[in-house]
Amino acid sequence: MRFLVLITLLFTLSCAHKSEDPILKVLSSDNSKIKTVVDQIQNHEVQILFTEIERNGDSVSFKDYSYQVNDSNYFYPASTVKFPIAILALEKMNTNPLINRNTVFNVEGDSVKTTLSDDIKKIFAVSDNEAYNRLFEYLGKDYINSKLSERGINARISHRLSVPNSDITTTKSLIFYDHDSIIFKTDSIINKPIEPLPLQHTIKGKGYMVNDSLVNSPMDFSLKNYLPITSLHNIMKQLMFPELYPYEKQFHVSPDDRDFLIKTMTILPQEAGYTSDEYYESYVKFLVFGDSKQPLPNYIKIYNKVGDAYGYLTDCAYIINEKTNKEYIITATIHVNKNQIFNDNTYEYDTVGFPFLAELGRQLINY
Repeated sequence: MRFLVLITLLFTLSCAHKSEDPILKVLSSDNSKIKTVVDQIQNHEVQILFTEIERNGDSVSFKDYSYQVNDSNYFYPASTVKFPIAILALEKMNTNPLINRNTVFNVEGDSVKTTLSDDIKKIFAVSDNEAYNRLFEYLGKDYINSKLSERGINARISHRLSVPNSDITTTKSLIFYDHDSIIFKTDSIINKPIEPLPLQHTIKGKGYMVNDSLVNSPMDFSLKNYLPITSLHNIMKQLMFPELYPYEKQFHVSPDDRDFLIKTMTILPQEAGYTSDEYYESYVKFLVFGDSKQPLPNYIKIYNKVGDAYGYLTDCAYIINEKTNKEYIITATIHVNKNQIFNDNTYEYDTVGFPFLAELGRQLINY
């Protein structure tokens, strides 16, 4: 009898705990988009952070929840690294009175002329890799990691994306123009060598593709970018609610540049000039809308940055539901690579990953 009472008590406590924790409540759902992942949770490297933003007059506070969050367990952050790089590029720009975000520039040796403003729009509208790479050249690996460390952000950004020799430690110069006249040129930066990450699970899978050849050994991620979900979550908090942090933890961008950045984080592909069918409205909105190509409702505002590569899907989003007058921050990652082969473009994004993140987001914000 005592044993039965104990079991009943434990079950009651477990149910009560689930009802109090919105993440556990969602993960206990019978919805097939959730259940498919939860039933094989050990295969998907799921990590979730969820914050309810509570306002009382002019004061703001956070109510935080987490699931399986462990900064020591490596996952590949993919394009989410573009989020802090966009902020740091604006911050560095503000230290130079000769330029602003609309000053035209090009990377030395590259004929493409652009602006910081245009590149940041491309980063958030369609997650453009070339735009990120230009900002990486502007900042350099050591500067990026030093500035993130100053803000208490645990990260290691080490390389460019989707280009040969992406991890070359010497950056190229940027040339800034006023019409056809050069007004400023950055120095090439020689950065420190990339050190292996001292983390768990940097050796992954059972094989990977190099061009058309399969290498039958695990893939080593120890020299790649590292940006855990706690860091992404904190970057979002520090950007959106700087008044809650001491001066040294804030990002030092001008009010106008901060307004531009936050507005740009909601930009849709069409608003940035991408009109092909490939770039539907939810193209880079994994949470809430990642499994749909329908137009987004105007009462949901999403300020976010996603990443997808090597079977990893990650989204960090500040979401406002204007119907309920509720605000949230959600950061979540999932891995979908059933065959454990990397670079073969055989990932379960559409069948498992996007449906899970979309349904997770919908249930967490009561959409």
